[in-house]
Amino acid sequence: MRKEMTVKANAKINLILDITGTLKNGYHSIYTIMQSVDLYDTVTVSLNETGNIKLLCDKPIPCDERNTAYKAAQIFFNKTGIKNGADIKIEKRIPVSAGLAGGSADAAAVLAVLNKLTGKNLSAAELCGIGAEIGADVPFCLVGGTALCQDIGSVISVLPDLPSCFIVLAKPPQGVSTKQAYREYDAAPWIRRPKNELMLNAVVRQDLPDIASYCANVFEQVIDIPKRVDIKYIMSERGALASCMSGSGSTVFGIFHNKDDAEKCGFLLKLIVPDIFITTPQKSGIVFE
Repeated sequence: MRKEMTVKANAKINLILDITGTLKNGYHSIYTIMQSVDLYDTVTVSLNETGNIKLLCDKPIPCDERNTAYKAAQIFFNKTGIKNGADIKIEKRIPVSAGLAGGSADAAAVLAVLNKLTGKNLSAAELCGIGAEIGADVPFCLVGGTALCQDIGSVISVLPDLPSCFIVLAKPPQGVSTKQAYREYDAAPWIRRPKNELMLNAVVRQDLPDIASYCANVFEQVIDIPKRVDIKYIMSERGALASCMSGSGSTVFGIFHNKDDAEKCGFLLKLIVPDIFITTPQKSGIVFE
């Protein structure tokens, strides 16, 4: 049995994001179509006999119980009754507080790897159930690809693959607190609703121009992201089919037909924001090496 495994944990974007209500427990019910992209963190997990969890990261982020990957290991061992510990190493490329599910991707990677290393072989539904206790995006990060996510994000419907394209990610220096984003949404007097059904139909038909035309995110109506207007203007000028904020921000993505336009756009965006990534759609959230 292998004692160590390394995986790539892919980021995600939200092609469309709507909030459909507030549940009795205070959580928000969402309607979102998520897409995995090939911007990834590298996560290495090994079992140890100490019963302790140790996490190291090459970026200055919390490496204790506040970290979602750490929580994932804790909950996995508690749920399965396994007495092992785990050593976790994360090499981060996905920016934090960016609306790209970097922390959720890391947590999903830890769950998937521990499931294999321990030989527990939990089903995808069981892993997603554990993931939902960690964060709303973790179940999608376990499934990946193109999917409709509803309720608090844990009800997932797998959709046809996004047609071939290039996706430019532009992350301004400022991050966004997801909790604050929801507070701003709740305080808004009126919200313009995205065209959820038309977007779903366009994704099912794999019609990229139509998909682009329906990209929308309700958080853009309540969250002020410095440079967002400039980013979207540059994307539009360079031929983007669509530009939209991902998650609660602050990353803005642009969808392009061809790599040359995407790279030219990325070059210009680099003049105004530091973190620019040229990505493509991926068919999974976790890639085993």
